[in-house]
Parts: sequence; C-alpha cells; structure tokens
Amino acid sequence: MVKILYLVRHGETGGDDKRRYKGSLDVPLSEIGEEQIKRTALTIETFIKRASKEQKVSYLAEIHGAIQEEDPETVIYCSTLKRAHRSAEIIGERLGVRPLPLSELRERSFGLWEGLSFDEIKERYPTEFDQWASNPLRFSPPQGESTLDVKRRVIPALRSILNARKSGNIIIAAHGGVNRVIICHLAGIPLKNIFRIEQSYGCVNVIEFWRRYPVIKAINYV
Repeated sequence: MVKILYLVRHGETGGDDKRRYKGSLDVPLSEIGEEQIKRTALTIETFIKRASKEQKVSYLAEIHGAIQEEDPETVIYCSTLKRAHRSAEIIGERLGVRPLPLSELRERSFGLWEGLSFDEIKERYPTEFDQWASNPLRFSPPQGESTLDVKRRVIPALRSILNARKSGNIIIAAHGGVNRVIICHLAGIPLKNIFRIEQSYGCVNVIEFWRRYPVIKAINYV
C-alpha cells in the first residue's frame, strides 16, 4: 500500500463579509465552513476507498515497484487553531479517527496585519504590502512570520508525521499558508512562487508517496 497524504485547508471562518488576514488569530468555523468540511470528509472517504485499486493499475507501480496488500490505517493531524481542529474533528467523525493537534501546523502569524481587511492593510501599509505580495520569501508582514519562518517549523513536523508510518492514509487539516509551504516542499517548487498555488476553503490536496518520490494527484480539489 502506498502512503497517501490528504492535505486539507479548513472551512470558511466566522466574521464579517470583508476578507481579513486571520493568521494566528483563533477564530471558529462558520456554519458554511462546517458544511464545507462535511463535504470534504465525504470526498476523502471516497478517495480512500478507491485508492488501492487505482494504485495497482497505475504506471507508477511499474516505476516504483510492486504494491503490497495491506489494510491501511488512517490518522489525522491538525493545527491547534479552532478552525483547523474543528475541521479535523468533522473529518474524524466521518472516518472514525480522533485528530492529533500539533502547534507546528498553525497558520503563519501576520503580525500587525492580523484582523485587518485587505483594504485596511493596503491603506496603512501600502509599501510593505506590495513588497510582501511581490516577494513573500524575502519580505514578511510587520512583526509577523516570514515564509521561511513557517517552513522552519512546518517541514520538520511534516517529516515526523510521514516517518511515523510506512503506509496508510495521513490526513492533515491545516491552513492556506501552511499547505502551500508543504506543497512547494514536496513538489520542489521554489518558495518564492508560493502564491501560484491556490488553496480554497475546504479543499483537499492528495499526495502519494511512492518508493522513489512523492506524486501529486490533486491540488485544491473542492
């Protein structure tokens, strides 16, 4: 059985209609967000049910070697922030698995920008916003984490999660920024291109870990 990572972004959060940088603020899912994740849970369940059959007939089996017959275990990890933890709980309720929270998977701190809308940030910090949007690797929000800061805590946690098992289904419920860092790392994409990857509320990214290298099966699947 090939090890599979299902990387999930939490559902929509509560608050007003303006898009705001929540970052490390601990906000809950909205009612819409709860429904989004219920659909996500069904999607993951469907992926899991058909994965073994698809792997056996995949050309990747010829490249990486034969697939062993196993009864795959499913585990769920999540950020400690409410919106991701609740998302993991909803998925876990569907699959009969209790989530394991890790603080390393929390969203990037946006420093002085947290809680502000896009328009408010552009008005108060126009130069800093343009610099960060153009080069998120080099620049960071004032008093916030840089992309490299996020990578330094997220990737070691990811390695520990992946190294803990040789096969099975691993679900991580996290955040847009965290997910982008993980996808860039696994796909060999330079971190400066992090915003070329979309992460919608409730999306699933599917990465299979074959013997020679990881293979991305889906990105931002909603």
